[in-house]
Amino acid sequence: MKIIVVSDTHGSYRNFKRIMELNRNADIVVHCGDSRDELDQIKREFPDKTYYTVRGNCDFFTELPLVELFTVDGVRFMAAHGHMYNVKYGLMNLLLAAKENDADVALFGHTHIAHDELVDGVRLFNPGSAGYGGSFGVIEVKDGQVLSNIAHLK
Repeated sequence: MKIIVVSDTHGSYRNFKRIMELNRNADIVVHCGDSRDELDQIKREFPDKTYYTVRGNCDFFTELPLVELFTVDGVRFMAAHGHMYNVKYGLMNLLLAAKENDADVALFGHTHIAHDELVDGVRLFNPGSAGYGGSFGVIEVKDGQVLSNIAHLK
């Protein structure tokens, strides 16, 4: 299964659409918050994908959840924007939340800085900002194994 992870698009429909066009073979799209209206447009243009989306600190007037939990080929994912876990000041709160939710991978945004690290058995993965830096994540799950990569629009 191929998973595209984006965050912090902040209205940049153009970048988000380009990421989707480059990854048409993706099965799942995870948006880790601060998406504004471009997320709805992308869902209309690419309806064949499974979407998991969470609310960011700039997502006003939305009923998106603060946390999404889902499982892919036996790997449990937790997606959150990160502001509720104060990720700008460290990742311990996020790590603890991931462990409480039995997550193997914690996907987050908010900092606009890409990050991919395995800590105490949990992969902490931030794709950076698709809107401001043009970065995104590509995760492949095969036979319960997670292969992760940070990619950049050129």
